[in-house]
Amino acid sequence: MLFNLFKKVAVVTGAGSGIGRAIAIQFAKQGAQVCLLDFNSEAIDTVAKEILKTNHSAKAYSCNVSIQTEVIQTMNQIESDFSKIDILVNSAGISHIGKLDTTSEIDFDRLYQVNIKGVYNAMLAAIPYMKKQHHGVILNLASVAAGLGLNERFAYSMTKGAVLSMTLSVAKDYVNEGIRCNCISPGRVHTPFVDGFIKANYPGKEEEMFEKLAKTQPIGRMAKPEEIANLALYLCSDEASFVTGTDYPIDGGFIRLNT
Repeated sequence: MLFNLFKKVAVVTGAGSGIGRAIAIQFAKQGAQVCLLDFNSEAIDTVAKEILKTNHSAKAYSCNVSIQTEVIQTMNQIESDFSKIDILVNSAGISHIGKLDTTSEIDFDRLYQVNIKGVYNAMLAAIPYMKKQHHGVILNLASVAAGLGLNERFAYSMTKGAVLSMTLSVAKDYVNEGIRCNCISPGRVHTPFVDGFIKANYPGKEEEMFEKLAKTQPIGRMAKPEEIANLALYLCSDEASFVTGTDYPIDGGFIRLNT
């Protein structure tokens, strides 16, 4: 079977909702022993139960990726539970709307703590085990915002640019250790965040604004989380064993067809 993850131990951060949830479910379907990380313990418990009902493997670990000691302890526990860590997917992240002069220091620091430090913390905690095994795959969730100027996405774009840079550095530094590292740069994806943002900012105009945001992609719609998960599956599978140090846009033509 192509893209078989049978008995591989896959750690997915931000697995409680959106893209992280979709990746966790897809990996479990392909036979992975999925370790779900999220600060929202109720959310990952729900996802874990959903996966277990389909007779696939999942275990939930409540973890705040912005706290290094907590991440290291969680990764140590996973290695203790499963004896290895084959795959790490850094999907945990938060968004923010604002230009430089409308971004508060509190919001700036919050974005940094989750979107940059969270990725750093998870890689820092997982890489020693991957080095010991002499194999491992890391996949980070970046964004089209990493390489484009988007309206009112100052702090968010900053964090995703950092994710891209970290991905390239890790791929270069650990290629001889048998570790591959890539990232995915989605365009707009239909997640609970999008629905919440539209509801909060455009009450009574939800349908109109959803359509407007969807059409910013030349393909005419937003991505589904499952479509991002499909690309993640390929990049974390043995079929992608020759792929490292690469950013993969998945954006409905947003980058190339809008410029």
